[in-house]
Amino acid sequence: MTLRHPALGRSGVTFSELALGGAPLGGSGAPVTDSDARRVMETAWELGIRGYDTAPHYGLGLSERRMGAVLSGLPRSQFTLSTKVGRLLVPSEDGPADDAPHGFPGLRTSLRRRWDFSAEGVRRSLAESLDRLGLDHADIALIHDPDDHGEQALTEAYPALERLRAEGVVGAIGAGMNQSAMLTRFVRETDVDVVLLAGRYSLLDQSGLDDLLPAAAARGTSVIVGGVYNSGLLADPHPGATYDYVPAKAELLQRALRIKQITARHGVPLRAAAVQFPLAHPAVASVLVGARSPAEVRDAATMFRHSIPAALWEELREEGHLRPDAPVPGVRRHAA
Repeated sequence: MTLRHPALGRSGVTFSELALGGAPLGGSGAPVTDSDARRVMETAWELGIRGYDTAPHYGLGLSERRMGAVLSGLPRSQFTLSTKVGRLLVPSEDGPADDAPHGFPGLRTSLRRRWDFSAEGVRRSLAESLDRLGLDHADIALIHDPDDHGEQALTEAYPALERLRAEGVVGAIGAGMNQSAMLTRFVRETDVDVVLLAGRYSLLDQSGLDDLLPAAAARGTSVIVGGVYNSGLLADPHPGATYDYVPAKAELLQRALRIKQITARHGVPLRAAAVQFPLAHPAVASVLVGARSPAEVRDAATMFRHSIPAALWEELREEGHLRPDAPVPGVRRHAA
């Protein structure tokens, strides 16, 4: 599979339009073995995926270590690695504990997360991430989830990343969140290259169109869209399926099931429509898909190149599932 590699903003750093999200490799939602994590990475590479996103938060460093175990043995110039700052990993005063409250069940560790959006914290976080990854540099550094620390993130963490970019330590900088409002502030008030928007530009939630996506398009800032399946509901809608990491409410489940009926009528898996939809917006450079098995990586690649007729998008819009201002994919041609 041949993927395009659009540049992120004005940075010159490229990221494959289908990229691998690293949260599942840290055990998000359910444990993943070391061998399965390695096979996920190897399969992604074999399929031509060259963009990889991780963070210290994902399994308290486990995702970074697992990604790095594979990436450190591959040609460094042939992939793009994104990691994040804002959480330092420090020894826990209470000893080993299960990390289930943070979304990583079955993971017992003597580490804990400590918020730190200071300039010193940013530099320390990035240095420690590189140690875990076994790499000499990260291509992209994102401020991670500064929801309750917005001012410090804007006045301390961002300037620190700006200096690191100027020094050539990282190639592109930005922020990653599950909301669009604060990301819009970053786009309008700073010189970020890219932002990662999770869950807010999907077949079920297009609220990113309210502010972020138009602002990013106007400023020439790239957007990476994560959470295209809204944490599971759009991958397989059924009672108990999750939306934003909690069981979906009945109304959301019914909407997802109705969208699935429409896609099925056109001979298209729901997952294909979900993964392809965001890329139609001119500001969106890439979609992230997490995977906990080689089969899930292969499925994502298959869904990404699945043919989708224009009539499907028209019907989704007519039924109110797509906003009038949401661009839809045209005829997409994929190299074999």
